[in-house]
Amino acid sequence: MNTFGRIFRLTTFGESHGRGIGGIIDGCPPGIVVDPELVQAELARRKPGQSKITTQRMEPDQVEFLSGIFEGKTLGTPIAFVVWNKDQHSTDYDDLKNVYRPSHADFTYEKKYGLRDHRGGGRSSARETIARVAAGAIARTMLQSAGVTIHAYVSQVGDVLLEKSYRELDLSLTESNIVRCPDPETAERMIAKIVEAGQNHDTLGGVITGVITGTPAGWGEPVFNKLHAELGFAMLGINAVKGFEYGSGFEGTRLPGSIHNDLFIPGGQGVRTSTNHSGGIQGGISNGEDIYFRVAFKPIATLLREQATVDSGNNPVTILPKGRHDPCVLPRAVPIVEAMAALVMVDHMLMQKINQH
Repeated sequence: MNTFGRIFRLTTFGESHGRGIGGIIDGCPPGIVVDPELVQAELARRKPGQSKITTQRMEPDQVEFLSGIFEGKTLGTPIAFVVWNKDQHSTDYDDLKNVYRPSHADFTYEKKYGLRDHRGGGRSSARETIARVAAGAIARTMLQSAGVTIHAYVSQVGDVLLEKSYRELDLSLTESNIVRCPDPETAERMIAKIVEAGQNHDTLGGVITGVITGTPAGWGEPVFNKLHAELGFAMLGINAVKGFEYGSGFEGTRLPGSIHNDLFIPGGQGVRTSTNHSGGIQGGISNGEDIYFRVAFKPIATLLREQATVDSGNNPVTILPKGRHDPCVLPRAVPIVEAMAALVMVDHMLMQKINQH
């Protein structure tokens, strides 16, 4: 399945070392203003080579819209776009053609399709997320017109944890440092941790926290397409993601119901809750409070050090990968998390409009 969404649908195409990565958006209403510079700015947050703690593959990641937009507005027809690959070093992967890299998709892709593109992981590469970020930028434009905003930030790298909740932070500081953590002191410790891992030819995982504000009550579905379930589905479809929780999450299991329940209270803009352990979603439908969630990322699987594995003939071999790789994916994954959240939320916004008619 290469298509995401039901009304606002994104189909992506391309491989890491192919000619390019792109997508087709179908179901986008006409008359939406598309600012190419805004889309480009989101891609710049995701692109490689942006700092000392990311891969040094140097890609401009310049988006080219091919259809569906005229004089700066969507036509209601399919929006096609592409980002051409410019700096792929495919020969770095020649030694891995018949080898299964530990914790990569090499073995499973070959078992599913009978062959695979070994150059940079092919379709399983996180470079595919370019299309998600570009489409997410258009979705965010639509959401902002409805008063809905989405912020994500790095809240943990390895064992370095940002202990403050999002309510205690100035989220406008997220872009003020290269690790995308809105707490400057914690950010410095995270950066030092990533630099150390890179020097040791090792990698680190961590957590990204997402916050969606301004969602009106009533978005979502009550059974199989619950709003939180679709957010989880979206996040778990991002490369290297190992877990998703929303609201109080696993920590909420420690509380008795008498404390965990969110009591309803009268508010200036309507019904509110005194606490928000529910994470803004009850019964699969938004209740008007902030939606907040956490996404866990594993350490990147490619290590620039020797590892034992097997080849396609089931023979034991030792590999020493070459190439340019992130010691930690978290900083570049922040815009991806935001984009996937936007794709989910805009879909539910459009579904709610249908339900109301």
